Amino acid sequence: MKLQRLMGFARRAIDDYKMIDEGDKIAVGISGGKDSLALLYALSGLRRFYPNKFELEAITVSMGYKEADFSAVSKLCEELNVPYTVVETDIAEILFEDRKESNPCSLCAKLRKGAFNNKAKEIGCNKKAYAHHYDDVIETLLMSLFYEGRIHCFSPVTYLDRTDITLIRPLIYVDEQDIINFKNANQLPVVDNPCPVDGYTKREYTKQLIKTLDKESPGLRERLFTAIREGNIPGWK
Repeated sequence: MKLQRLMGFARRAIDDYKMIDEGDKIAVGISGGKDSLALLYALSGLRRFYPNKFELEAITVSMGYKEADFSAVSKLCEELNVPYTVVETDIAEILFEDRKESNPCSLCAKLRKGAFNNKAKEIGCNKKAYAHHYDDVIETLLMSLFYEGRIHCFSPVTYLDRTDITLIRPLIYVDEQDIINFKNANQLPVVDNPCPVDGYTKREYTKQLIKTLDKESPGLRERLFTAIREGNIPGWK
């Protein structure tokens, strides 16, 4: 997948859901994974010619793993002319040593979001961008149905009234496989996730289930995504 195609998908989502306004300062969440680095590339490229002028800030919330090295990410941000901040935390110690959480994902997400939002506000950002892609959208719908008993999915744009920050998701039209291809073609400096539960989550189970069902019923992924866009789920009209 070429950068131009990646930016095209991102711009379509941004235009469809009016994600970016003139003068926005957007904090890009950088986990070090392929998705967030692809998002950084897409927004950095769009910044050069998008009609509504905007600024970017890249932010990584470090969970405190010593083996997680973000130096290559820092170099990439420098090349793309995007200011980069690493927020150091003790989240991993809190989850796995102090609390010994058996199901840490929910609390982990809450702690990371809090640290991210605080830094974003501190440096003057009014919006933040997450790298949720096409497959994340579908998986979230099924996870809500299976584990919460409701038909729900996160919105392309969400205003967070507690922090006065608007969350945008510009990659919702981009397939995960396209991001993998982009990562390989551009040798993105992906940081391995040292979390001990990585790959053993309900989301990973749902991802594999969808792959199996899509092989048995080709086009299932597209039909699920269409159901989200054309249903009455808040924020998707």
